[in-house]
Amino acid sequence: MQDDIMPPDRRDPILDGQEHKSTPTSGNEQHAEFEPAHKTEDQTGLSSGSESVKAKRPNALRTFIRRWKSFSKKQRIGLLIAFGAILIGLTVGALALFTPDPPLPKPPVIAPKVEPPKPTTEASRLTGVQISPELNKMPVTGVMIENSPDARPQAGLKDAGVVFEAIAEGGITRFLALFMEDQPDYIGPVRSVRPYYLDFLAPFDAAIAHAGGSAEGLAQIRSEGIKDLDHSGNGATYQRVSNRFAPHNLYTSRAKLLELQNRKGYTTSTFTGYPRKEKETPIAVPTAKSVDFDISRALYNVHYDYDAATNSYKRVLGGQPHTDERSGEQIAPKVVIAIVTNRSQNGIYSVYQTTGAGTVMVFQDGGLVEGTWEKPNRKSMYTFKTADGKPLSLNPGRTWITMVTPGAVKHTP
Repeated sequence: MQDDIMPPDRRDPILDGQEHKSTPTSGNEQHAEFEPAHKTEDQTGLSSGSESVKAKRPNALRTFIRRWKSFSKKQRIGLLIAFGAILIGLTVGALALFTPDPPLPKPPVIAPKVEPPKPTTEASRLTGVQISPELNKMPVTGVMIENSPDARPQAGLKDAGVVFEAIAEGGITRFLALFMEDQPDYIGPVRSVRPYYLDFLAPFDAAIAHAGGSAEGLAQIRSEGIKDLDHSGNGATYQRVSNRFAPHNLYTSRAKLLELQNRKGYTTSTFTGYPRKEKETPIAVPTAKSVDFDISRALYNVHYDYDAATNSYKRVLGGQPHTDERSGEQIAPKVVIAIVTNRSQNGIYSVYQTTGAGTVMVFQDGGLVEGTWEKPNRKSMYTFKTADGKPLSLNPGRTWITMVTPGAVKHTP
């Protein structure tokens, strides 16, 4: 019926402002969807209407502030305390979680055993001064050096490690100079030997350089197998100099004597030297600054002056400084020893009591130690003891030993 049909321009009030829209899906019809009648141009996915919805949502911070204001003061304090406790707990937990464990203790380090370095020096068997071990293996050489006025000044005496002084004949003294580590290139004048010088030499197992000798002395060298470097038969080892007249002009050197010793097989010397201190010990106030040995007569008497700067005794012979021929240096031993003993005469030759026991006077460090000496036989070393019987140690350095008779030594502070 035509009345039942709505006019084309009338709308259903229910659908007023909306368009009826249907979209087929998989061939099946769907119910109509209703969309707003007035769309904006940007309303393809999110419409402007949805943005306004978001804008109307309550802000979280405003909400928190409104709620916070609604709490009482007591509630607020409680919340702050609870929040602080939670924060502290989280902090402690984080620290415990991220703090590394303390390192385990390191095992003790055990240092490897290291051998101590070998010493580069050692005490000389002859003088006690520090020298290389190679020098300490060298053989000892004894040289007879004269002391007449025509022989002065001598050469090489200042370099000798140990020197013995005694009267040869007619009151004229003579020296036995012993060399080991030192090697002077000029030694002399060389003169003849006497038996008691062999008593000084034998304990050092040394060879003896000389120009002849007394009949008894030469016989003992041969019979006892003492290492002989006599000028006779070994002329190339010695030389005559032109600036002095014979017999005061025979010289040699340590190198030439060592060469001769090597040829003869005298390459070692087995001995134990005098006990030496590790170092010098000068006394604060010297008590023996001036020493005199009255040996025979003025030309051969000896005087020593203590030099505190070098802790040595400067030697004066016959009233003049006793110097070296080439260098002009004054002889100044570290140790001066007077062996007090008996002396007699056999024809023109002296005879000394070199074995047995007696008094000894040792000058070192600016003072005097008086004790005893002992020597049982020719090959035994002189031993020195203090007055109470204790071993007497000498300073390291050059040592001069003079044979004197009782009462021949004087000293002043």
